[in-house]
Amino acid sequence: MKILILGGYGVFGGRLVRLLADLPMLELLIGGRNLAAAQAFCASYVGQSTLRPLQVDRQQLAAALQAERPDLVVDASGPFQDYGEHRYAAIEACIAAGIDYLDFADAADFVFGVSQYDAQARAAGIYVLSGVSSFPVLTAAVLREMASHMDIVSVEGGIAPSPYAGIGLNVMRAVVGYAGSPVKLRRNGRDGHGIGLAESRRFTVAVPGRLPLRNLHFSLVDVPDL
Repeated sequence: MKILILGGYGVFGGRLVRLLADLPMLELLIGGRNLAAAQAFCASYVGQSTLRPLQVDRQQLAAALQAERPDLVVDASGPFQDYGEHRYAAIEACIAAGIDYLDFADAADFVFGVSQYDAQARAAGIYVLSGVSSFPVLTAAVLREMASHMDIVSVEGGIAPSPYAGIGLNVMRAVVGYAGSPVKLRRNGRDGHGIGLAESRRFTVAVPGRLPLRNLHFSLVDVPDL
């Protein structure tokens, strides 16, 4: 299987590559605009998958898809909040080429807009999956399991990553980019908004049967779960 990973030398794209490292049947194309960075990443790679650097711009993806014919495109390039007017260029190129697509987007507006391509993707016989990231996939999986044996009245969620987890410059740009701006959310059954990063609360994670974690500070971020 051949997989093109846009932003494959970045923090999240690189983690995906390392998670796939024990699969010798994979050919991973490490794509992005910075060929030198892609080459350096491939040179430092240790694993069983086959890696190859590829210079490609997600806004001009059609030629690369035609030349390489990957089985799957993974967009890990972000920040998805900054994609601008032609934000769905990669999706449109994949549909035209008949190639499955998924992305790591957490940006709510970007993820919500992907549904407009559902009919086209079905007609092309491919998958177009958006938001295959910490949010909202893990949230959906947990809630689906809970809903199978209890009635859910309300949900409050937060993610508390380790301070030692690298998040990368693009993630920081995405988060800081909406600081102080309205963030759409649904609260008490009504559509509304909060102020990004300015609205916050404290919470103590206490798993039954274990010592509680220290009291943590959570800030409002822009994710589709809201």
